[in-house]
Amino acid sequence: MTKKIELRSEETKRSILAASSKLFTEKGFSAVSIREIAKQAGCSHTTIYIYFKDKEALLHAISMPLLEELKQKFQHILNHLEQPSEAKLYEISIEFIHFCLIHQSMYKILFQTQTTRVDEKEPESNLNKLRNELFELLMQSLQKSLGLKTESEELLEYTRIYYYTLQGIVTTYSFSNEPLNQIMKRLNTTFESAFEVLLLGFKQKLNIGVD
Repeated sequence: MTKKIELRSEETKRSILAASSKLFTEKGFSAVSIREIAKQAGCSHTTIYIYFKDKEALLHAISMPLLEELKQKFQHILNHLEQPSEAKLYEISIEFIHFCLIHQSMYKILFQTQTTRVDEKEPESNLNKLRNELFELLMQSLQKSLGLKTESEELLEYTRIYYYTLQGIVTTYSFSNEPLNQIMKRLNTTFESAFEVLLLGFKQKLNIGVD
């Protein structure tokens, strides 16, 4: 009997998360109410509060497992792959684009909902802390590619510019009907050229020798 109750409880929780993800994607986080989520999930709104404190807790439960997965991939590229710094930066960039386009319907939920500044040291929410950790890993990779000091003002500025470029690429193809593998194969050299041009520009601005 206990096993059946546990299974039913997990099924209810999954239904709530699926309903939340669907509604947040379709209507936006702010426009969705707990009662709407409950109706979509086929339960009462009071049932939701058994599993989740509030709507923000639902956002966290949907987003954090996926972003943790991306963080682990970034860390693996930075710490374990035997490649030059610029090659690692390229791998991280492609990983980010690939990840966002795989989860294109959830892109705004994962990266643009209830966000804080990327340079905020102690965000209140664990979700924004994780988002900022991803940004910091990108910044570490760029720092090694440019040979900048960690505390330099240019590093934060250039990482923001680099991140805007990645976001722009993702937004361009978020609603494409073209299969993801085909996009990545067709535009691989274009993406590579874009990252190369950015690095060249940064280096020239820093008066770093460019061959």
